[in-house]
Amino acid sequence: MTRPQSESEYLARLVPPSVAALSGLSRRTVLKGAVGAAAALGGSGLLSACGGSSSSSSSSSAPAGPPTGTVTWGTNESGTTFAKQFQAEAADFTKKSGVQVEINAVEHNTFQENINNYLQGSPQDVFTWFAGDRMKFFASRGLIGDISDVWPLDGVAESFKTASTGEDGKQYFVPVSYYPWALFYRKSVWAQKGYEVPTTLDELTALAQKMQKDGLTPIAFADKDGWPAMGTFDALDLRINGYQYHIDLMQGKNDWSSPEVRRVFDTWKSLLPYHQSDPLGRTWQEAAQSLQQKKSGMYLLGTFLNEQFPADERDDIDLFTFPVVDTNIGSDAIDAPIDGHCMSAKPKNPDAAKAFLKYLASPDNLAAAYAGTKLPFISANAKADTSAYTDLQKKSAELVTSAKNITQFLDRDTRPDFASTVVIPAFQSFIKNPDDVDSILKSMEEQKKSIFI
Repeated sequence: MTRPQSESEYLARLVPPSVAALSGLSRRTVLKGAVGAAAALGGSGLLSACGGSSSSSSSSSAPAGPPTGTVTWGTNESGTTFAKQFQAEAADFTKKSGVQVEINAVEHNTFQENINNYLQGSPQDVFTWFAGDRMKFFASRGLIGDISDVWPLDGVAESFKTASTGEDGKQYFVPVSYYPWALFYRKSVWAQKGYEVPTTLDELTALAQKMQKDGLTPIAFADKDGWPAMGTFDALDLRINGYQYHIDLMQGKNDWSSPEVRRVFDTWKSLLPYHQSDPLGRTWQEAAQSLQQKKSGMYLLGTFLNEQFPADERDDIDLFTFPVVDTNIGSDAIDAPIDGHCMSAKPKNPDAAKAFLKYLASPDNLAAAYAGTKLPFISANAKADTSAYTDLQKKSAELVTSAKNITQFLDRDTRPDFASTVVIPAFQSFIKNPDDVDSILKSMEEQKKSIFI
C-alpha cells in the first residue's frame, strides 16, 4: 500500500474504507479497493446472570419504536482495559438513548470455552463474539438471532456485511473492530542491538540466533490457554502451503497427515528452540510482559498485546509480517480477525438489543471507548474519527490493506468443536513432544473425519 502524500489524506484512507480486504471472510481472495464453569454458564451466575429466555416473536422483526428499558450485555472481558472500554461504551449508549445497559463480564477464555452452554441457557440480549465460522456455526443451529434488519450500518462497508452473513444469507453479526497478527518488537531494543526486520525464514532464524547470543529469548511464546499457538500454525501454513490450501484444511477438505502439513510442523519444530520455554504454563499476557520487560526480542500475536505495555511505552512497539518461507507462496496472506457482537436467539428486549448493536457499530462507539481508556481500537466504521490512532494502529491498517488474502484465525476459520477438542490438545502435545508429530497428525486426521461429516 502506498502512503498518501498528506497525513489528512492518509487518515481519510485508513482502515474502514479500504478494509474490503476483510470482505471474503476466510474463504475468498480479498477484493481490494472496495470501500469458568459450564454449569454456571448454562443456568445461573457468570454469563447467564443477567439474561433471560423470552417467548418474543421473531428476532428479525423491525423495532416498533424508540427502545426503552434495559438491555443486557454479555462480554468476554473482565478486569482488563478492554472491559473498561465496554463500560465506557455502555455509559455513552445510556446517555444517548436512555436505555440502561447491564453488563455481565466474564474472563475471556471462560467465555469462549463455554459459549455453547451459554447460548443454550439464558444468554444476555447482546454478546461479544467473532466473525467467521465461529458465528456461522451457532447461527446455523438457531442459537444466534437474525439481525438482518439492523443492516445496512452507516459507515460500515458492504464487505463487512459479507463477514457478518450466515449460511442462509441472513446477517447475525455486527463488526466493531479488527486487528492483524504479526511479529511485534520494541524499536528501542532493536535499534540498540542493530537488528533488522527479516524478510525470509533464513533471516528470521539468523536473527533469532543473534538474539540468543545477546542474552534475549528470541520469540516470546505462551499457550496455556490453547489458542495462541494457532497463530503460529496459521502463519507457517499460509507461508508454506498458501491461502487456499490453508482454508481448505480449515474446512476439513485437506488431510492433516499429508506431507504438506507435515512440512509446516517440521518448520515449526526447527523454530521451537528460539521460543520461550515452557509455554504451556504461561498466559499470553505473561509472554507479552517479557517483551515489555525487554527480555524477549519478538512476539507473534495480535495488536491487543499493547494492553500489557504502559501508555508511555506503546510508541516503542513496532511490527512486521511473518517473513517468506517459500518464494512461490510469498507473504501476502495474514490473519486479521474481526471482533463484534451478536444478539441472542430470543432476546428479552429485542428493540433495545438492536438499537445497541447499531450503536456498537457506529463511530460513537470508538469515541466512547477512547474517552474511557485512551486505548482506541481499529474501528470497522469508515466514519470513525481516526485522529487518535497511534503509529502502531496506522501501520496495522497498512499491513491489512496491503495483504492479498485475509483469514480470520484458526478457531474462527474452522468448526469450533474441531478447534477446541482436536486442534488445541494436538498442538499442545506437539509443543511438549515435537518428535511425536506423525502420530499427532494421524490422530488429528482421524478425528477430523468423524467431525466433518
